[in-house]
Amino acid sequence: MSHNTIALNKQQQPLDHLDSVWLFGYGSLIYKADFPYMQCKPACIYGWQRRFWQGSHDHRGTPQAPGRVLTLIEAPGARCAGMAYEVTPDTFEHLDHREKNGYLRVFTELHWLGEPGQTQGLVYLASADNEAYLGPDTDAAIAAHIASSAGPSGPNSDYLLQLAQALRDMDEQDEHVFAIEQQLLKLLK
Repeated sequence: MSHNTIALNKQQQPLDHLDSVWLFGYGSLIYKADFPYMQCKPACIYGWQRRFWQGSHDHRGTPQAPGRVLTLIEAPGARCAGMAYEVTPDTFEHLDHREKNGYLRVFTELHWLGEPGQTQGLVYLASADNEAYLGPDTDAAIAAHIASSAGPSGPNSDYLLQLAQALRDMDEQDEHVFAIEQQLLKLLK
């Protein structure tokens, strides 16, 4: 599958018939909401975990030297916390462009943090069959890759450091993110 998924998302997930859609963010969408939204609240999804296994050719790297950003990997029993945004369907014009590098929109069950309830929402996932997928590596190798990458949205290290801080601000633990952050901080000294 091509890493540019804009047309595929529009074709597979038309949203015009909806008044609003909940969007779940688990990476940069937690700390960088550069789109209008009606409301925002902490949420989680079950059965998924964050992994720095996706290449970024357009934001935190270049086509010649992609950075590493997050995707979600299925993991029975896992819980992934993030932010949910209620948006209008036209907001996906911007979001599909922002998340075009191998990500497909998928509906999933969102569970609110700190309050009862759940709802259906969309999440962007980049699976192993997209051209930008980099796959697993050691924490040290991922940190070294992140330390040496930059793109139009800035240094790849900023993505990781801002995410780690946003998770701490939410009182959330993520062993994968924090282990790579620890390795990155050693390299940046």
